Amino acid sequence: MRGDLVRSVLYLPASNARAVEKARTLDCDVAILDLEDAVAPEAKVEAREAAVAAVKAGGFGPRLGVRINALDTDWGEDDLDALAEVGAGLIVAPKVETVETVQAISGRAPGAALWAMIETPRGLIALNDIAAAGGRLDGLMLGVNDLAKALGTGASSDREPFKPWLAALVVAARAHGLLAIDGGFNRIEGRTGGRGGAGTAVRVRRQEPDPSVADRLRQRRLLAVGGRGGPGPRRGRSLCSAGGRGPWRDPGRGRHGRTSAPGPGRSLAGATRRGDEPPVRRRSGVSYCARTL
Repeated sequence: MRGDLVRSVLYLPASNARAVEKARTLDCDVAILDLEDAVAPEAKVEAREAAVAAVKAGGFGPRLGVRINALDTDWGEDDLDALAEVGAGLIVAPKVETVETVQAISGRAPGAALWAMIETPRGLIALNDIAAAGGRLDGLMLGVNDLAKALGTGASSDREPFKPWLAALVVAARAHGLLAIDGGFNRIEGRTGGRGGAGTAVRVRRQEPDPSVADRLRQRRLLAVGGRGGPGPRRGRSLCSAGGRGPWRDPGRGRHGRTSAPGPGRSLAGATRRGDEPPVRRRSGVSYCARTL
């Protein structure tokens, strides 16, 4: 996937057959089937089987990836082995804290690009080492919701406690030619719901123009795609990430959501593309949106 343009990424629970089927035809650049937070423990094995089946079947318009469970959980090792065997092209690893984790995944899934999620204090301390780990590592993503819990900062609409770490992630990614993806923003409702998180990302880099009318119409079509699942804000619901250039604005639709903002158009492997169209936001159930920083 190195060198490909990535403006938008849609995360959805692999256990939700309806959402997976809809993802085949969506106008996003990458679709990620989630085996971690979007899937309840009792559905983990079934979700893994569904993800493997989806990778085998193909037929996705977007490029396809899978977020596995952490390797130190009851499911992570089996997730990785199953996806390596079926030839998944992109693996997203949560709660990465060490170079060894990057190397282990790279060695066991040599055909897959890897995105590492930084979601713990240990991960923050080791950020530069992780970014320099090499192997199949193609991107870094900040998991602000898990970080908020681990750091004890609580929710913050402007994400003030995370601004130093957002900047540090951008620096580490740029230094090693990786994609930098911002973390989640938890509200997308109303016309101002997403501006705090997006504005943070914009200030980390530089101001860009708003999306065009055509982009807004495209956004609204994609925001209608919904994952239906179990109770709770992060179970059985889709996660969404949008990558590209410029601040985005919520079109005033939807009552759920966790959105996030990444930054100016870099490809999945870190190749910079200028002049690309503004980012497209998507929503599916409870959304987790991120854009390249």
